[in-house]
Amino acid sequence: MLNEGDKAPSFTIPTDQGHFSLDEQTGMTVVFFFPKADTSGCTAEAIAFSQLKSEFDALGVSVIGISKDKPQKQGKFREKHELTCGLGADDNSDICEQFGVWVEKSMYGRKYMGIARATFLIDANGIIQKVWPKVKVNGHADDVLASVKAIA
Repeated sequence: MLNEGDKAPSFTIPTDQGHFSLDEQTGMTVVFFFPKADTSGCTAEAIAFSQLKSEFDALGVSVIGISKDKPQKQGKFREKHELTCGLGADDNSDICEQFGVWVEKSMYGRKYMGIARATFLIDANGIIQKVWPKVKVNGHADDVLASVKAIA
């Protein structure tokens, strides 16, 4: 997994509403990786970031959530929960791998590859300012916003 001080990989990712390019962002960017659209934890996390979108916007901060779901599934996820944050579809690229969040997981003794829930705060120069590995959803979006305010 990438660390604070590392240069974030340059990426452009399809979304349910077009595309998102890190290189096109003029301010800070929050990238939160989540395992699967429309599951309980991922829904709670995306809703929390969506509820704070106006505060992130006021600080000039872009927010995008990324999973391996297809753009169409991200669109249904957005509509169902009235989400306002960006939702990137890493179904045909390796952005999760570049950030180091595509990891081996284990459930009920079965091993599989999946996304480790993690968040990265990237400055306008593409440098990672803060990393939240192994995110616990409750209160996380508020914590990220507090960190943005402290840095800005």
